[in-house]
Amino acid sequence: MQIVVLDGFALNPGDLSWEGLKELGECCIYDRTKQTEIYDRIKDAEAVITNKAVIDEQLINQLPKLKYIGVTATGYNVVDVPAANNKGILVTNIPAYSTDSVAQLVFSHILNIVNRVEMHSDSVRSGTWANNPDFAYWNSPQTELAGKTLGIVGFGRIGRKVAQIGLAFGMKVTFCNRSQIIELLEGTRQTSMDEVFSQSDIVSINCPLTIENSEFVNSDLLQKMKRSAILINTGRGGLINEADLAIALNTRVIAAAGLDVLSTEPPKPDNPVLSAKNCFITPHIAWATNEARLRLMNITIENLHCFKLGNPQNVVK
Repeated sequence: MQIVVLDGFALNPGDLSWEGLKELGECCIYDRTKQTEIYDRIKDAEAVITNKAVIDEQLINQLPKLKYIGVTATGYNVVDVPAANNKGILVTNIPAYSTDSVAQLVFSHILNIVNRVEMHSDSVRSGTWANNPDFAYWNSPQTELAGKTLGIVGFGRIGRKVAQIGLAFGMKVTFCNRSQIIELLEGTRQTSMDEVFSQSDIVSINCPLTIENSEFVNSDLLQKMKRSAILINTGRGGLINEADLAIALNTRVIAAAGLDVLSTEPPKPDNPVLSAKNCFITPHIAWATNEARLRLMNITIENLHCFKLGNPQNVVK
């Protein structure tokens, strides 16, 4: 089997092994592939592994040998799945590999904002504590999470994990979800989007991006939040109107935001949230722990192995 990996660097910058994939066929692994290079690289491939490289209908129609597309992510919007299915090409994804890691980064952002540990550590290193007349000082408000309300948008695997951690901190947890959740976690309550945004001290966005919810976090919704509220987004950047968020932060409509995703990645230099007040941004790293990437690699290999055996798993349609 001819296997081509179009953009393997993000998954494996050198600290993991491709050997398991190489055992399944003749592999050609590219760190990155420009859109204009994709056809030449996969025109003879039977199996393609992609993360961000787009495989659209036009491309699919030019690939008579292609039998399998493996997406090394949970989201599979980079592939025109109906077009692939029409050509008899199987598409798989990787569900639930990064749940713990994403939930961990949600609270990394929360704790950064409420305690500002690094900022205080830097001030100590600069000599501020050594020259301080008092035994303690703080350069930002210190906030206790216990008793605060955590609102979660999207109550899938990641949303549930975020809720569990919030409950462990002694927080009150509410959530909104597009469907009714029958089996609630003890201590959580499903409510409306308006209540989540208007009553929560911290709102964590953990839902997928769809046509219907694009930029649903806009000025109208932000205006409903408490002035002391914190917004966290580890879902997709396109869920937020970034211009509206920047205005809300700069005018203190809300207190702070922690973002791991932006509408365009890498961001354009003029993206307004890059310079917004109290906006803390990480470069889409929630999924990137060694443990999560190792799971991602193993499931990628297992997906293709199961396909070859005629018993495919994690198929998307």
